[in-house]
Amino acid sequence: MRTLLVIGIGAGDPRHLTLGAVDALRSADVVITLDKGEQKADLLRARHRVIDTHAPGTPVVTVSDPERDRRPSDYRAEVHRWHGERARRISAAITSATGAEGTVAFLVWGDPALYDSTLRIIDRMQEETGLECMVKVIPGITALQALTAAHTVTANRVGEPIHVTTGRLLPETSPADRRNCFVMLDGGTAWNDVAGPDTYIYWGAYLGTADQVLRAGYVENIGGEIAALKYTLRESHGWIMDTYLLRELDRE
Repeated sequence: MRTLLVIGIGAGDPRHLTLGAVDALRSADVVITLDKGEQKADLLRARHRVIDTHAPGTPVVTVSDPERDRRPSDYRAEVHRWHGERARRISAAITSATGAEGTVAFLVWGDPALYDSTLRIIDRMQEETGLECMVKVIPGITALQALTAAHTVTANRVGEPIHVTTGRLLPETSPADRRNCFVMLDGGTAWNDVAGPDTYIYWGAYLGTADQVLRAGYVENIGGEIAALKYTLRESHGWIMDTYLLRELDRE
């Protein structure tokens, strides 16, 4: 039976891989990657750097990522359709590139369990394309860990919970949950929509790469600056990955 290795590779630095992740990558017969177009070619090159650093010579099969409607009337239905097409394309690539006992690696940004679709797509491949395989997950450093490390702060304060959400859902988050609130997948500038006078932001883009950019301060003071910076960086690179921690501080 084929083995699928879902390997968390951290936020961009080849040194983010654990020893277990390196061992898993070296055991793979082939690595399957998605090509998301020229605008995000940096992401594909980053994966190749990981492979060249830890398992040079491992064959790489690149699958063209299907198009996705970024402003659908039904978000969940569009994601379901998109994942289904991904599953069909990746399954075909796996069966073409490996034999029945082959080992395939997928390199996942951060950790496969946090805001990543790879495991769901593998489920779709098994259910809808009949792909028989054993799945192993190797955890990785998340963008949340890379963010707090870069800012030298803890994820929570003593005895307080942590909330993780998306930019799309941040406006629905309660003030209590925004005491220590991580935000991912923010296509806009949702921090400006919810901030009060005591809201502090730890923001980072391209975490773990040579292009890493950090900002921190009260949103009322730097929220607009970060919004403008995010626009400039997206225009310059053609894409952006940013993550931030919102924290309500008890100012007197």
